[in-house]
Amino acid sequence: MPEVTLSLPVALGLLAVFLVIGALALFFTLKGTGKLPDSTAVPSATITVSLTPTATETLIPTETPTLTPEPPKPYVVQSGDSCISIAGLYSSSVTAIVSLNNLNSTCTDLQVGQTILVPLPTPTQPPAPTVTLEPAAATRAACDTVDYTVQANDTLSTIANSYGVSITAIKDWNGLSTNNVFTDTHLTIPLCMRSATPGPSPTPTAPPPYPAPNLLLPANGTSFTLANDTITLQWASVGALRDNERYQVLVEDLTGETGRKLTQYVTDTKFIVPVTFRPQDNGTHIMQWWVVVVRQTGTDDQGNPIWSTAGAASDMRYFGWSGAGQVATPTP
Repeated sequence: MPEVTLSLPVALGLLAVFLVIGALALFFTLKGTGKLPDSTAVPSATITVSLTPTATETLIPTETPTLTPEPPKPYVVQSGDSCISIAGLYSSSVTAIVSLNNLNSTCTDLQVGQTILVPLPTPTQPPAPTVTLEPAAATRAACDTVDYTVQANDTLSTIANSYGVSITAIKDWNGLSTNNVFTDTHLTIPLCMRSATPGPSPTPTAPPPYPAPNLLLPANGTSFTLANDTITLQWASVGALRDNERYQVLVEDLTGETGRKLTQYVTDTKFIVPVTFRPQDNGTHIMQWWVVVVRQTGTDDQGNPIWSTAGAASDMRYFGWSGAGQVATPTP
């Protein structure tokens, strides 16, 4: 037989060809049977998101309570009762009791065992707290001002002269550190700081009316005896009064002599009823009193101040005061 001789490189090349052919044959065989996994298939993961429902908070509006007046309360008159003592017992007023029950003005026709109706006071809600400004802030807030835009050729001096306000006042109000001003700069001119000008004095603008003073003591319907030489009336302040303003205190005796009144003007929030106003008979007199802010608007021909009302008057209150009985002088 002829001898076939192959070189080493050719032998290796033929071996490689046979290996490749064998590998391809094995590959196609396995693929046809379905046992070869598909390398292109990528498993997909399904992500399920579970949403948790969010609770919604429902706000229930707070209702403002409505105050309902209470009906009059029946009361059976006891021994020693008077309109003043009954009014004090229920924080009512003598006038309301007299009017509702058709009694006389002195309330002397009460009978023991009689049933009367006592009007009860309507409860009031406390006022909301108010914000009080510091003195400097209050002065700034109350000042009348005007806005001004600097024009060409303006100086701080010419602007101040035009409005009658000092240069210092304009600088302080606007926070300026120098006298230099620039065109189109916005300035606030404080008219409340105008300098006094020669000629007739302008009429000052009156402040807004004051609220009604809130009476504090004595309690409505309080009875005072012979042991009380003086009675102190007190009320709450309505704010700082001006130099020409006062509290006008009026006390009137509703029993006995008609037209017996006492009027005083004070700056304090209290007034002492003098002993000279004590009744001079043996009975108990019903007194009514109230307070109002007044302002002096001039003087009369005698030089006495003329007062004008500068606010709302307070509610009326009542108290009883026993008179100092006169001692009979023996006849010789």
